[in-house]
Amino acid sequence: MYACSQKKTLIINILDILKNYTDAEHRLSQKEIVEILEKDYEIKAERKSVKRNLMNLIDLGYDVKFRENIRVNERGEEEAICTDWYLKRDFSDAELRMIIDSLLFSKNIPYKQCRSLIERITCLSNQYFKSKVKHIHSLPEDMPENKELFRSIEVIDEAIEKKRKVRFIYNDFGIDGKLHPRADKSGRPHKYVVNPYQMAATNGRYYLICNYEGHDNAAHYRIDRITGIELLDAPARPMRELQEFKKGLDLPKHMAEHIYMYAGSCARVSFRAKKCIISEIIDWFGKNVRFSNESDDEITAFVTVNPEAMRCWAMQYARFVRILSPDSLAEQLKNDIRGAAEKYGVL
Repeated sequence: MYACSQKKTLIINILDILKNYTDAEHRLSQKEIVEILEKDYEIKAERKSVKRNLMNLIDLGYDVKFRENIRVNERGEEEAICTDWYLKRDFSDAELRMIIDSLLFSKNIPYKQCRSLIERITCLSNQYFKSKVKHIHSLPEDMPENKELFRSIEVIDEAIEKKRKVRFIYNDFGIDGKLHPRADKSGRPHKYVVNPYQMAATNGRYYLICNYEGHDNAAHYRIDRITGIELLDAPARPMRELQEFKKGLDLPKHMAEHIYMYAGSCARVSFRAKKCIISEIIDWFGKNVRFSNESDDEITAFVTVNPEAMRCWAMQYARFVRILSPDSLAEQLKNDIRGAAEKYGVL
């Protein structure tokens, strides 16, 4: 009975060895697989049995690779020797690193959930890769957490799929570092009812692009600040009923026009900028930026963007940027800079 069971599990153990010990840079001979089976699994197997199971894995659809050498045996006959076995992976180490770094740079996934996701992702590679990602232990454990984040994402995803409204409580962080519900006029947590259209990630945050019940424009809510979400039976308002989405949602264009995810209409803005920040301009506003009037060290840029978001952006890059139009936005920036100077006793 034991011997029979061992034969059945041999192929599973060999697959486990390929997963844990091999990739294109780390290959094993049949002899080495036999040695690992005995050392790690307390299983004794012959090379022929190992090769037969390796070939069975290939027949089952596993992308097992090997190199074939031709040698002359004792009888003077040529025979093929298979060696350098490894399992080709769905993700390269570089791709897995990119996924892990995306999680590390995310500002809204709770520490424990982020750590758990990273540990599961590292299992997609082998022991050599796992030794390279010990930096996951440097994740800050004191970051504010919303334990309902993943549930909120699931409910929103279902609501978008089924075209139904959602209701939730929206929160702000207090000086205690915890989430506190926004209150209505009576002082009770205000419940928002929205028509959800799309989830999007920007600046390390997840946002819900939606329409707030009773309004005619798009709204944005940080998903990591949503709690108590409910999927409602009521159908969502069609996206195309909103003026800005009459032609549908062009997500890259929408994100470029709504830096910082401010809601509201967009306007054509021109500004003079130092050429040293051209890369930053394109990073923020995408490839639809138009440049003109180039000098030795400056350029004029034209973008379509939410004016309030542009106001914040221009303050962030105040050392390098001067708003040209619209005049109302340029005047707001003058007042903002004047107010900031007064705070530092400059004026």
